[in-house]
Amino acid sequence: MVANGRRAQRVTAIGSRARTDAARTDAARNDAARNDAARTDAARTDAADAAGSGAARSNGNLGVARDAVWCSRLSKSYGQRAALRSVSLRIAPGEVVGLLGPNGAGKSTLVKMLVGLVRPDSGEALVLGAPLGRPEARRDIGYLPELFRYQPWLSVAEVLGLHARLCPLPAADRAGEVRRVLARAGLADRGPYRVGSLSKGLQQRLGLAVALLGKPSLLLLDEPTSALDPTGRADVRALIDECRAEGTTVLLNSHMLSEVERSCDRVIVLDRGRVLADGPLGAWLDHDMLRVRLDSDAAPFVTCLARFGAVSAHARELTVASVAMSMVPDVVATLVGAGARVVSVEPGQVSLEERLLELLARSNEEHR
Repeated sequence: MVANGRRAQRVTAIGSRARTDAARTDAARNDAARNDAARTDAARTDAADAAGSGAARSNGNLGVARDAVWCSRLSKSYGQRAALRSVSLRIAPGEVVGLLGPNGAGKSTLVKMLVGLVRPDSGEALVLGAPLGRPEARRDIGYLPELFRYQPWLSVAEVLGLHARLCPLPAADRAGEVRRVLARAGLADRGPYRVGSLSKGLQQRLGLAVALLGKPSLLLLDEPTSALDPTGRADVRALIDECRAEGTTVLLNSHMLSEVERSCDRVIVLDRGRVLADGPLGAWLDHDMLRVRLDSDAAPFVTCLARFGAVSAHARELTVASVAMSMVPDVVATLVGAGARVVSVEPGQVSLEERLLELLARSNEEHR
């Protein structure tokens, strides 16, 4: 009986210690929950402060909380290489913006930062009104990365179903949403196909369909037409037009300048991690130019046209930038007076490619 009593005491003691440990665990959990809540409140306060300070800096009435994207002095380095240097920009809701620049300019780093895959070393930003990387912002972003690969043994429908669960979409809505994005990406009849059996262009369409799941408010497209044929590129342009009409904000990172020229409202140029230019597309293209074709080498006649504007020569063609159309007869008369034989004269506008190359050339000269 004594032994039984001692065993009972030990069991009671063990039970008491277990209850004490459980109470301590509960207290620790409560403390952690309170700390998390405090951190959340602090983050919300920081975001509000950032929004307020950004609004004051921009000196505008709209306010950064209403911007789809707001960035202030974002910087990022990888070792000794600076990928972004004090990048500041704003993108309004429903705006379609082209992000341009040479390789290594920092475009993909900026896009990954907006998604929350890369953290800035310094600076601040709001995406859909929330600080970078916050779940509430990421939940409403559609992202097509430049390089991606889905499991080749899965079907197209299975890939989309998986991402629909990750969104997360309600179970009752997933099948209908998968059908919607399949049709919108031009894959309506490809649902049962294995990913490994698709061409590169069709896999690109699948990536676009994944980005469209859940009707995101912000669509980040990194080289969306790189693997597409002309029909596919036209489909992407039509899709961007539809997104604009629905009020979706689109950031298009592309080297296909003709696509940017056809689709975007505004252009931002990055070079060496800095914003080199930012403005409406119309301002980029609203420059008269003149192409003059000669029957001989054009280089000797560049100097005589210098008074009309910036002149460049290529083979037998001269290009005079920013020249008024009323001056065309004077340009031709000057060339003829200098001994040139003019074959044709073609008034026109400076293309986005020409403006970008001119801008990057000036930037390169400044950094020599």
